[in-house]
Amino acid sequence: MSLQDERTQMRRRDLAIDDKAEIERILEKAPYGFLATSHEGQPFLRPSLFWYDAVSRRIYLHGARQGRTPSNLESNPRVCYGVASMGRLLPADEAIEFSAEYESVIAFGSARLVTDPEESRRALEGLIQKYFPDLQPGTDYRPITQSELDQTAVYAIEVESWSGKRNQALV
Repeated sequence: MSLQDERTQMRRRDLAIDDKAEIERILEKAPYGFLATSHEGQPFLRPSLFWYDAVSRRIYLHGARQGRTPSNLESNPRVCYGVASMGRLLPADEAIEFSAEYESVIAFGSARLVTDPEESRRALEGLIQKYFPDLQPGTDYRPITQSELDQTAVYAIEVESWSGKRNQALV
């Protein structure tokens, strides 16, 4: 099943990443992303740590149970999530040719508050494993408790379409 649609069509096809494995690699290694929601037509962009689960093709993030993000998602669950990383700066002999290496992914879908405790636990454990891969629960830290799960909002973005883009200097 293709995850490309009219929202993900690129003008610069030479920069497009169409390979699912490459897009997932970028999502897995990106240190953070930006969640775009809207309220009454006003865009709202929020940086966040996240975990991409390739099995379910979901992006998970956590946050507060009250505030702008949950309020926006309640009125409109349609979201966009973006990640990017930058490589070398590329100077040139002509101003118009200056550039930078980068790779990015933009994902579109619907976000929901995760209500299943096991899905919440798995998502939070995925987040911890992503950012602290050398630490083990029960050995290096106390695992999350049910009380802590109850206090934490976990959001799942069901990815419907995505696009990847890369500018890489020819060496």
